[in-house]
Order: sequence, then structure tokens, then C-alpha cells
Amino acid sequence: MHHRDGNGDGDGCVSARRGGRTLARGWRKFYGLVRQVVRERSVEDWRTSVVGPLALVRHEARGRQDVLKRVRRINANALGVLLGEGMVDEILHNSEAYASQDDGAQRWKVAVAKSVALMDAVLKNVADSDLTLDSFEDAIARTTNQDEYFKLHAAPAGEIAEMTSPRDMSERLQFLLRHRLLEYKSTFDAVVKENGMPSRLVRYWLPATALLLSSSTILRIAVNRQEEIITWIREFGQTVIDFWGNWIVAPIKQIIGTIRHDEGSMVSLMSKRSLEGDRDSLERMVVDFAVENPPDNGSLTDAQISDIQAGVREGDLTPVLMAYERDLKKPLVGAVKGNLIRALLIQIQKTKVDVEVAMGGIDSLLKSQELVFGFVGITPSILICIGVFRWLGGVFGSRKGLRIHSRQRELIRILRNIDRILTSATLTEGELYYKDHGMLLCEVHVLRQTAHQVLPKGVFRDFLEDLEELVDIRTGVERQLKVVQRMRWAYSKYL
Repeated sequence: MHHRDGNGDGDGCVSARRGGRTLARGWRKFYGLVRQVVRERSVEDWRTSVVGPLALVRHEARGRQDVLKRVRRINANALGVLLGEGMVDEILHNSEAYASQDDGAQRWKVAVAKSVALMDAVLKNVADSDLTLDSFEDAIARTTNQDEYFKLHAAPAGEIAEMTSPRDMSERLQFLLRHRLLEYKSTFDAVVKENGMPSRLVRYWLPATALLLSSSTILRIAVNRQEEIITWIREFGQTVIDFWGNWIVAPIKQIIGTIRHDEGSMVSLMSKRSLEGDRDSLERMVVDFAVENPPDNGSLTDAQISDIQAGVREGDLTPVLMAYERDLKKPLVGAVKGNLIRALLIQIQKTKVDVEVAMGGIDSLLKSQELVFGFVGITPSILICIGVFRWLGGVFGSRKGLRIHSRQRELIRILRNIDRILTSATLTEGELYYKDHGMLLCEVHVLRQTAHQVLPKGVFRDFLEDLEELVDIRTGVERQLKVVQRMRWAYSKYL
């Protein structure tokens, strides 16, 4: 009985220990999950703090671009409506018909009144920020239907004459110029300012702040290394001056002296009269040797001496060599009692003369090619100068080159947009719709301004003729696309 109770107590202790371990394991797991959640939340907060502002800025920029694109499309549509429904349309399509009718004057009054009413409606509705591209034409139609000037085409002749008096027309035009046009301009400028390029303060505040914060460090480094900087600048300037004087100016002067045959600038390996002096010395040595050692123990005549001198000039040392061969049979006796040493010294002088003759030939070759050597010597210096000047020109002229290259890319982009407008255009009776016509005119206007800065004057005149043909909607879209293709290959050199 007691034994069973002891076992029961032991089992209870074991169960308690197991329960404690399970509970501790559960708490550890719970704390681990909490730490993981906190860590992930910290990483997410860090990403939001770093990437979030960039994403917001990018989203804001895209939103402003969308607003500007919408304003551009609406204004292009307004331009297309003015050209398609206004007096320009009357001139393009009905000028000959009006000229042949008796009531042509009345019809022109109607066309002018219709154009004035249309301009008033366009300027009144184009500044409405709530309008979309689809609802813009409906708003124009509602406004013009309420305008009496726009209904004159169905009015009697007397009413037309009464309502289109010059005074009323002038007052209406003055109202458009003084109020409607100014309101449109102020509204358009406000939209562009709000959604266009930020101010310089917004664009450059970050680099300006970084420069301001690091200015003290830059100033301290400049002050601490002032002597080193001044020494480096001085040595650099002296190096440039020495290079210019020793490797540019001096070689050029030498080349000029060579061309003018200046003796001071000639290249030479030995002095001018060195060969003559050694040759005369050799001649005297051989003549004296021959006179002192005549053949057959006789004496030499003047004719024989002259022959020996002529032979020496041609390199003939026969009298010396004969004595040399004779004394060489008994070298010791020849060296002590004979003329062996003297013959050897004469041959050494002959060798010296031969070397000087060879050097004279090389010297003549150098003199004949002296101008070539001068240009070869100055070529590396000229190449270095050209490289430095081109680098400096690239540094200081890179902005101009970048601007021209940027404008050329802009020309390609505008031609692409024009081709895209003509390709995807909506046609009405074979001509462009209002929106497409307005977009085409906007792109052509920008194309003309950009091409004026890139193309030469003569080429630009031809370019204007192609632009006139491009904006003529009476020719049809297919003809306009062919004009775009012609412009691409005709002006490909400048694109």
C-alpha cells in the first residue's frame, strides 16, 4: 500500500517535470516568433525609410508627367479643332467655291464669325482642368451651339449683315485678346509651373548641402598642404615651359636652320678637317719612310715621291708593307734594329684614316637625311601637344558637343513621334482627325525649332519645304508618311 503511494508520487514528479519542459519549450518558441516578427518588421521599416522616399518621388514625377501629357493632348486637340473648323478650313477647302458665288462676301463674314466663336469656345474650355480628351469636343460643341455667331450659316442674309458688323466683331476680338487669351495663358503657365521642372533650389539642394558641410574639411586640407600644392603647381608650370622650349621650339628652329642650310644646325659625327689632317699626316709618314728606306739602297726621284703620295691618297702603302714584310721574318731583330715598330705605327695611322673615311660616309648620309631626322625627332612632341589640345578642347567644348548630340537624338525622337501619329491616326474623309492633326502640328513645330539649331542654313531651307509638305493634310496620310521617310534618308547625315 505504501509502495504504491511512493510510485504515485514519483509519477507525479515526472509528469510535473515534463509539463515544465513543455511549457518552457513553448515559451521559447513564442519568444522566437516574437523576435522574428520584430526583426522582419525592422527590416521592413528600414526598407520603407530608404526606398519609400525614392518611390514617392518617382510616383510624384510620373503623376506630373501624366498631367503634362494630358494638357498637351487637350491643347493639341484644341489646335486641331481650330484648324479643322475655323477659317483655315474655309481657305483650304472652299476658297474657289466662294469666289465663284455672288454671296461670297456674306459667306466670308460667316466664316470669320464662326472662327471667332470657335476661338472663344476653345479658350474658354481648354483651361478647364476637369475636362478629359474625350469630353473636350462635346464641351466645345455645347458652347458653340449657344453662340449666335456659330449659327450664322443658317441665318438670312439680312441677319448676317446685322450681326457681323465690323464694330461687333472688333469688340468680340478685343475681348478674346484682353481676357480670354490672358486667362488661358495664366492658367497654362500655372499648370506648367506646378507640374514642370522643379526650381533650382529643389534640384540642387542636396549637392549644395554636401558641399557646404564638406567645405571646412576641404579648406583645412588646402591650408595644411598649401606648400605642397604651390610646389606642385610651380613644378608643373616649369615642366610645361621646359617641354615647350626644349622639345618644340628648339627642334623647329633646327629644322628651319636645316632648310636654310645653316652650318650651325647640321648633324655631324666628327669635325670638318679631322680627316684631311690625318690623311696628310699619313702621307708625310709614308713619304719619309720611303725616302729613308729606298729600294736597292738608292735615292727616290721626285716622280717616284709623287707616285707614292698619290698611292697613299688611294690607300696604297706598298713601301711600308714591303719593309714590314721584310722585318717580320725576324721580328726581334726587326723590332730592335729594323723598322718593324715604325711600320706598325704607320699602319695604325692608316687604320685611323680608314675609320675616319667610313665615319665621313656615315656623316654624309646623315647630312642628306638631316631634315627627315628633324621631323622624326619633333613628331612625338607634336603628337603629345595635339593630344593635350584635343583633350582640353573636349573638356571645354564637351557641352557644345553634348548639346548637338542631344539635339540630334531629339530630331530622331520627334520623327519617330510624327511617324507614330500618322501610322495610328484616325482618318475622317481621308484626312487626319482633330487630335492627330494638332499633335502633328505640335511635333512639327518642335522639329522646326530643333532643326534650326542643328542643320546648316542651306539645308534648313530645304528642310522647311519638306515640313510644309508634311503639314499639308490635303495630300493624305500616305503622302505624309512618304515625306517622313524622305526626311529620314535625306537628312540622315545630321541625325
